[in-house]
Amino acid sequence: MRALRALAATAAASLLAAAGLALTSQPATAAGQICEQYGSTTIQGGRYVVQNNRWGTSATQCITPTSSGFTVDQADGTSSTSGAPKSYPSVYYGCHYGNCSPSGDILSPNGVQTSSSAFAGISTSVSMTYPGSGTYDASYDIWFNKSQPNAKTGQNDGAELMVWLNHTGSIQPIGSKVGTASIAGATWDVWFGTSGWNVISYVRQQPTSSASFAVKSFWDDVVARGYGSTSWWLTSIQAGFEPWIGGAGLAVTNFSVTTNGTQPTQPPTTPTPTPTTTPTQQPTTPPSGNGCTAALKVDSQWQGGFQATVTVTNAGSSSINGWATSWAFPSGQSIQSLWNGTATTSGSNVSVRNAPYNGSLPAKGSTTYGFVGNGNAPSGIALACATS
Repeated sequence: MRALRALAATAAASLLAAAGLALTSQPATAAGQICEQYGSTTIQGGRYVVQNNRWGTSATQCITPTSSGFTVDQADGTSSTSGAPKSYPSVYYGCHYGNCSPSGDILSPNGVQTSSSAFAGISTSVSMTYPGSGTYDASYDIWFNKSQPNAKTGQNDGAELMVWLNHTGSIQPIGSKVGTASIAGATWDVWFGTSGWNVISYVRQQPTSSASFAVKSFWDDVVARGYGSTSWWLTSIQAGFEPWIGGAGLAVTNFSVTTNGTQPTQPPTTPTPTPTTTPTQQPTTPPSGNGCTAALKVDSQWQGGFQATVTVTNAGSSSINGWATSWAFPSGQSIQSLWNGTATTSGSNVSVRNAPYNGSLPAKGSTTYGFVGNGNAPSGIALACATS
């Protein structure tokens, strides 16, 4: 179930949502388009579950799973923007009303306590595409129980942590705005409300189509505000959409969760606008001292923007515990958003340090970070790399 996204959640809407939730444990359908109200299937050999989860409307909704996410093909009907959304088509890792992702899932069936080292090592990444019309939010929905759950757990009683990457129209999270936070390289408006459990929503001030973060980075802020506890248990990590009007064309193009303290390696896709030209640049691999090298590759470019990936390699014969790269943009380019690292800029000069989870590299080991840039895609940039 999704917590109500109303300005003031009504009792009637809560009853409707609760009625829908009881059905989400229906057996998963076969692969292919899913139009059943609570139909689901698994992808990537059972690692993730894709669910239609149409709980707030009787109108037809159909989704098609892909190898790394899903696409909303049909989304009929509308809901009042002052009430609950129509649905939450999504892909998830963990257990949702007894429907669990089975392959190597540390959350199934008993979850992970948020005070544990296992929880500290959980990170997630998502990439999305949006249609040109409709009223919706694009969001993570991450669920917590107050005590250790099992596979039969229905509604979580602890907290619903939502991370809104984008939204359109007049919709807003449940409750009221209680502050702001700087997490995962962005600034978020923080909302708090209740719906039988705590609902904490982080609304990105600058919309994006991709995100990559350690779940603990948001949960630490939840706990600091008094809305959660380190004794609670994480049960599922979900990413998808809450549509009120329309929704056809929404898609999760890539979703991943890692549980070993490393960030998902597949970078997010390019946010809108869609690239219109094929990049001509080749990776630049300038040598640099102090034990590491950095190579920049432009993945795609479009009018006024580009996306690039930087590969950092430990060139030494022993492990390193941190790295930093730096360069100067040649023609007024700037960074719009960045993942898997922490950027500092001064004019055209850029420095990117490792994130908390990808600074340690074995001898000859490598990691990547990516960014979306403003301006024309650069060529011939010389990157410096230093270890710490």
